[in-house]
Amino acid sequence: MIAQRPYLPRPMPQNAAAFAHYAVLTAMLAPAFFLTATASLLVSANNRLSRIIDRLRAVLKELEETSDPEYRGVLEQRIGIQRQRSVLILRGSQLLYGAISFFVGTSLSVAIDAFVGYRFGMLPTVLAVFGVLALFAASICLARESTLAISAINEEMDHRHAIARMRKREQHADAQSEAEVD
Repeated sequence: MIAQRPYLPRPMPQNAAAFAHYAVLTAMLAPAFFLTATASLLVSANNRLSRIIDRLRAVLKELEETSDPEYRGVLEQRIGIQRQRSVLILRGSQLLYGAISFFVGTSLSVAIDAFVGYRFGMLPTVLAVFGVLALFAASICLARESTLAISAINEEMDHRHAIARMRKREQHADAQSEAEVD
């Protein structure tokens, strides 16, 4: 039986500067978590904007095809809501792009700061704070847009339900008048 030599780790250098690059890399990667969250929200915002545009096109087509002034008013109100939604999504997206820029700036400033001898002071922290604030503001815009979307769909469902009830009453009245004629 061959005796195995126990694993002995190499002695760690006592010089802290030998590990300074690991600290810099770790600090540069920290904003990556924020970048991931921001990118995910940006994809969601772009998908929502696409849906708003599709819905707006459908409402505009309906508006062209109707001559009923009352229904045209309803459609114009829906167009206004879709415009509000698109503005909120646009603002949210702009803030998300800003947040991405701040987080990339944070990462770069950490690396450059280490390279030039830590002369930037609070710059990396300030950039990170601005990135988080932009992410927070974008989240508020997206939450407001979601609220408008739910209000719009509820209004549309109520309107369609009222039309269905009206048609049912008309059909019932037609059926009764036909029964009376017979």
